[in-house]
Amino acid sequence: MSADLIIVLTVLAVTLVLFVSDRLRLDLIALMALLALALSGVVSTGEAVAGFAEPVVLMIAGLFVVGAGLFNTGVADAMGRWVERVAGQSPARLIAVIMLVTAFLSAFLSSTGTVAVMLPVVIAIARSRGISPSRLLIPLAFASLLGGMQTLIGTPPNLIASTTLAQAGLEPFGFFEFTPVGLVMLTIGIIFMVLFSPYLVPERETPETAHAQEGPDWLELFREYGLDTELARLRVPAGSSLAGRSVIDTRLRSELGVTVLAIDSDTGRGHKLRAAEPGSVLRAGDEIYLSGPRTQIETAASRHGLELLTWAPELPAPLLLIESLVPPRSGFIGRSLRELRLRSGRGITVVGEHPAGREGGPPDLDRPLAAGDALLLTGQAKTLGTLGNGVRDLVLLGTGAEPQDRRRSHAPLAIGIMVAMMTAMTLGLVANVIAVLGAAVLLVLTRCLSMEQAYRSINWESVVLIAAIIPMATALDNTGGMDMAAEALLGLAGELGPLALMAALFVFTSVLSQVVSNTATTVLVAPIALQAALAMDVNPHAMLMTVAIAASTAFATPVASPVNTLVLNPGGYRFADFARAGIPLQLLILGATLLVVPRLFPF
Repeated sequence: MSADLIIVLTVLAVTLVLFVSDRLRLDLIALMALLALALSGVVSTGEAVAGFAEPVVLMIAGLFVVGAGLFNTGVADAMGRWVERVAGQSPARLIAVIMLVTAFLSAFLSSTGTVAVMLPVVIAIARSRGISPSRLLIPLAFASLLGGMQTLIGTPPNLIASTTLAQAGLEPFGFFEFTPVGLVMLTIGIIFMVLFSPYLVPERETPETAHAQEGPDWLELFREYGLDTELARLRVPAGSSLAGRSVIDTRLRSELGVTVLAIDSDTGRGHKLRAAEPGSVLRAGDEIYLSGPRTQIETAASRHGLELLTWAPELPAPLLLIESLVPPRSGFIGRSLRELRLRSGRGITVVGEHPAGREGGPPDLDRPLAAGDALLLTGQAKTLGTLGNGVRDLVLLGTGAEPQDRRRSHAPLAIGIMVAMMTAMTLGLVANVIAVLGAAVLLVLTRCLSMEQAYRSINWESVVLIAAIIPMATALDNTGGMDMAAEALLGLAGELGPLALMAALFVFTSVLSQVVSNTATTVLVAPIALQAALAMDVNPHAMLMTVAIAASTAFATPVASPVNTLVLNPGGYRFADFARAGIPLQLLILGATLLVVPRLFPF
């Protein structure tokens, strides 16, 4: 073993450990690995930065923009609402329809974006049917992963597998070449979930299932978030010590744990209700809505001379109480509520939080937020809707807070551009990367979304991760590590034939994808699969298809995929819930892969 190979394997081992530890961002880890390889001289400077010029990297960036165009024009929302109309009452039919629509969207859009759009729809359906959302959300997450298997652009592993073939001078996968295999896997997934999810997917009480309790909706949510909180409407008399003071100057929240949610002022021409912000000034005669423990509200009323009008009023019409989730790769991750200052200038107040894997309670303003955290917000529909823009920083789980800047009149244009892109890719009219970038540019030119929205829609972590991890594959190839890995695979499965090699590739890729990004996994495994296929003199397309399918079976842990993390808190799931439902499905897909892929891509 050469010194260069030892360096590469050491850097690879450290990179994988850091990926699994989840202590640093994936793109940062990949950049650190790139620098380590370049500084050690294992790869040249040109090889180190070559990944940023790879067509697959530009395609993935462009596809984020194309997806944003469909989201921004309401196409994805319309599909989600259609589910409500046709789902029916049968739980089996509900699961089947939800999975079919989710898979269809995920075949052309990002799986995370698809789940973010479908999540509030599915929760609303569960509420209206009196079903625990936990019965529906694991099928939703799995369907988005199965949907990614359907097309070339369904998920980055498909593009990477196709690019690996093209770089070796072989025919890449066509746009719909994944579809026959993907449809088989989707059918298996739907049948499995319809038949066995009642036994494998638990029915859990969550912040979304509180209809058995009495009281107004806001009270149910308070209880489910573990808040010892009530709502009261009080008047600020002329002699009150709060009259003339701003909300932040009252120190009600910092000293008593009582939150001013809204202020109802008599303007002389009628009442004007506004969400309370730190700088909002209380006037004599104003009616204010306070939330907090009853004893603390009573203390505030006594201390400041407030007149208690009523306990447990309905929230005033313009004010919503709505749940939200911090999605993976949100800009809110790692930042505290105090730092984000959601309330200042926006009219939004965080009244409760439900950290992933922990009990809910009052918000800790100084705790860094993490992916999967649930926040209970109040505000007006318009201001809350601004948080849902781009399905990026917060996913709103309730209804009524319509994301702003939806350009629904442009939906036919967006669909037409998408169809044109797919046609160009399918018929080979232009290179795939040109078709994707052309569609992205057209979506901006036709004002389906703005240039700023286009840039915001790109998941730069994924783009940089792919570009920066490509030199690792180059280094393994330069130092003979790729040949060594291929020989190890052949030694393990070679005597048993190509089916054994397929099984070994599937298991290795699937297991690694449970703890490492499936994109990074595919970048590393695809070249090894190609080398092993060429050494065994079997069809490389069969092996690369196996790797792509296996990379999308990230079912077994809540951290295996961003979509699993996204449904963890709303479903009230535990770590083992994903393994109980996911591992049997992985085994079924393994068996189906060994049966179907050799028939479509003969050895």
